Amino acid sequence: MVKYMIAEQLVGKEVVTSDGFDLGKFVDAEINEGSGKLNLLIIEPNVDSELVSKMSVKSGKLSIPYSSVLAVNDFIVVERKGLV
Repeated sequence: MVKYMIAEQLVGKEVVTSDGFDLGKFVDAEINEGSGKLNLLIIEPNVDSELVSKMSVKSGKLSIPYSSVLAVNDFIVVERKGLV
């Protein structure tokens, strides 16, 4: 069964890796206009995170591929593998 969430419910949720690194807060998403599928999560990065300092931050935002998302509940949990 697929669970749908309104994007507005995701804004401000903390994004963490499966091994506990805090990446920042969800602020937006990039969606494929043709298919309607989610491509990227746009994150306001946690500047104090050791992992974020190793990642590519462009225009003050961090992009995470949707394929890395493992779970969405109180937090958005992403797989760390392949992010750095």
